[in-house]
Amino acid sequence: MPKVKTCIDMSETQRKPIISKVKKAVIKVGSSVLSQSDGSLSLSIFDEIAGEVHKLRSKNIEIVIVSSGAIALGMKKLKISKKPVEISMKQAIAACGQNSLIGQYERAFSKYETNVAQILVTHDGLSDRKRFLNARKTILTLLQMGIVPIVNENDTVAVEEIMIGDNDNLAASVTTLIEADLLVMLTDIEGLYSKDPRHNDGAELISVIEEISEDILKNAGDTLGSTTAGGMKTKIEAAAKAAAFGVPTVIASGKSGGELSRIFKGADVGTLILPSEKSFKGRKHWIAFTLKPAGELIIDEGAVKALTSSGKSLLPSGIKQVKGEFGVGEPVSCVDESGSEVARGLTSYGSGDIKKIAGLKTSQIEKVLGYKYSDEVIHRDDLAIISK
Repeated sequence: MPKVKTCIDMSETQRKPIISKVKKAVIKVGSSVLSQSDGSLSLSIFDEIAGEVHKLRSKNIEIVIVSSGAIALGMKKLKISKKPVEISMKQAIAACGQNSLIGQYERAFSKYETNVAQILVTHDGLSDRKRFLNARKTILTLLQMGIVPIVNENDTVAVEEIMIGDNDNLAASVTTLIEADLLVMLTDIEGLYSKDPRHNDGAELISVIEEISEDILKNAGDTLGSTTAGGMKTKIEAAAKAAAFGVPTVIASGKSGGELSRIFKGADVGTLILPSEKSFKGRKHWIAFTLKPAGELIIDEGAVKALTSSGKSLLPSGIKQVKGEFGVGEPVSCVDESGSEVARGLTSYGSGDIKKIAGLKTSQIEKVLGYKYSDEVIHRDDLAIISK
């Protein structure tokens, strides 16, 4: 992985050209932003967000909000002080809190005669290409109608296999879903610091990250709270997904009044993560970052070079080992012999058949299997390179 490139200071003249191009944005609001010190929800924050979004919409910037808070509101309603571990309890609490959450947004936006719409999604829904595109059409239609979509994970039905897991990654998925120009993640701290500011007096706020590396991910902490999931690490992961789609991300405090206005004016606020120079679009980004691999193919050095340097398809001759059970057309991860992920793609054969033809030439496929669907185990059109 490339070395971290960061800059402690970035002038507004450098930020403004990036922000000035934004016509559509996703704003993720964390539970830590909506919560007060005692764990209860701050109604004034909903009003602040609605007012800021109203200003942005008056400038013809379309906004989609990804909001946490259902579990926090549910815990308050049910008088539960400690977040449960059991998924079924979390789902029950979220079910009690979701209507209150959307109710607070409806109340806040009604002051500006603006309607909101609740969108609940699961990873299972986004991983199906037809449902992915249908969700996109629905949200874009709402925006055309002048309605503000409020998106959350459908916690009441999601089980571990179909859970997105946190709203940071959900926000990144929504960013690519609607092809937004900017992802803003509002949290309870000013942005990403050079060191953990809670334990280091010399910690400095990083103004811009040019490139995300493993070092950045290691330095970002998992700050779990009584009503929160994730932390700075999940925000950096989400920013990496957005960057791979060619979209910048700003991580900033949602506790400061007027912060969104300053961000969209190009002020040096929070941490700006720049988009990747080479980015995925459309279906390949969906393959790389929305789908969860159902299995793993360990490939040799020659296959790694063919995929990453020559833009080739994955042939059976380059496969050393098959892990997991999966069917035709399912997503798999391609890793090198050291275990590092190289690519993700949709397979032309199921795991059982790939095990039989692994290491063989394409001319031997039909003889071994009794049929040949394709020369390629993963065609380059169905392959997204994750790392070089």
